[in-house]
Amino acid sequence: MTTPPPQSPNPYAQGQQPYGQPQAQAPYPPQGQAPYPPQGGYPQQPGQPGFPPQGAAPFAPVPPQPRRRFSPKLIRLAIIIVIGIGAAIYGVISSQNDPDTAKVGDCMHRGSTSDTNPDLKVVKCSDAKAQYEVLAKISGNYSEAEAQTKCTAAAKDFQYSYTESGDGSDFLLCLKDYKK
Repeated sequence: MTTPPPQSPNPYAQGQQPYGQPQAQAPYPPQGQAPYPPQGGYPQQPGQPGFPPQGAAPFAPVPPQPRRRFSPKLIRLAIIIVIGIGAAIYGVISSQNDPDTAKVGDCMHRGSTSDTNPDLKVVKCSDAKAQYEVLAKISGNYSEAEAQTKCTAAAKDFQYSYTESGDGSDFLLCLKDYKK
């Protein structure tokens, strides 16, 4: 019959072996030793690409990239805005001489010889281009016969009538030759 080994009265001493029996070796090597030898057979040389030298920072600090002031999108947007503003200014300036801005007493210049599209422009009466004087301006859309009747009632000495319709501004101008 065999007797069991003596039990320790200390319940925390579970992994201890009784005296005289060999101790089992630890499953891992002690700290400080590499568990496997280096692979490849070549020792690492300081300064090789991808490996920092011993005692140095792993990577050199990267300087911040300079901030671009204007992106291409911002430049394109600015160009579009400038073109839009220029077109609006041109439209306002060029429309200042249109017949719809004419008032009684203004002088007009005929830009073309076409009877259907005379291209009338307002000019200063002191300008050498002044050809007609506005005697009356009447709002509304009129046929040629109605325009003659309206101008006869508004200005007895008129010679020409000019009607414009569309673009929301329908009107009739009663004109006569301008005498300098």
